Amino acid sequence: MRRAAAVSGSLLYLGRADVERVGLGMAEIIGALDRMFREKGEGGVEMPPKPGIHPGPDSFLHAMPAWIPSLRSAGIKWVSAYADNPTRGLPYVAGLVVLNDPDTGLPIAVMDATWITAKRTGAASALAAKYLARPESSSLGLLACGVQGRSHLEAFATVFELDRVVAYDVDRGVAERFADEMRGVAGTDIEVAGDPRAAVSGLDLVVTSGPILREPHATIGAGWLDRGAFAAAVDFDSYWSGAALREIDRLVTDDVGQMAYYRELGYFGDTPHPHADLGNVVAGSAPGREDAAHRTMAMHLGLAADDMATAILIYQRARGRGIGQELEL
Repeated sequence: MRRAAAVSGSLLYLGRADVERVGLGMAEIIGALDRMFREKGEGGVEMPPKPGIHPGPDSFLHAMPAWIPSLRSAGIKWVSAYADNPTRGLPYVAGLVVLNDPDTGLPIAVMDATWITAKRTGAASALAAKYLARPESSSLGLLACGVQGRSHLEAFATVFELDRVVAYDVDRGVAERFADEMRGVAGTDIEVAGDPRAAVSGLDLVVTSGPILREPHATIGAGWLDRGAFAAAVDFDSYWSGAALREIDRLVTDDVGQMAYYRELGYFGDTPHPHADLGNVVAGSAPGREDAAHRTMAMHLGLAADDMATAILIYQRARGRGIGQELEL
């Protein structure tokens, strides 16, 4: 891959509009994450557990560094998530990505992380489903219809041929707007569920993407997820009861070490230990789905390597197209 070089003594700044204008597609992001997770499973990615601070209940600011040798992407994301922000008219997740030249350490770019976080999260879940869901899966349930609900619908529609989509949100009006606005992305009409179980039972693929809570509301009970189904828990275990999680035949996380780190902070109190790291599944050193009747789950924590795999592509394309503003160091 061509070396990502900065203009001497400057860095490229990309605001959110610039990041979106680059036009990076979901299939490209999924492909970059597939490559990254394979390299991670082979031991090639450097990514320490993310340190963070927690200024308020169910809020955090995290520092997320990573180095991906094959993509020559080195950098860090500084990201916040505040559960009450939507009530203030503010995004739940916000942040910045800083990329560095891996040869000199000099910063080469600063970019808004909001779009990147949304897209790479959906892409990571869809990639996990590629390895853990039944390939003929065609129905999708979405619990929470915010930014991540939209990203996940786009990502799953990229990997699977969907003929049924069911959406649930605690605010029915949000779910109805989602159904109206995302029909074209789904490629089919979207049903609005009157209760959460209707967006879980009878479906091949299930995504929960509500706020991350230290004390889960544990809405999804035992027996809700069908045998043979796949679930992506994007909100840690917030939506899932311990009884439902203990029914999972193969639980995969995107980083086993980081899940252990979060357990020490008080999360995942009723969540079984994962069977495998997604990187090992993608690299072929750990099994994915082994039985069509198994319930499988990807419980993702959100990795810096996801961000760096996406951000380097945005940077390279922005440089090539003259997008962004050059800033003096």
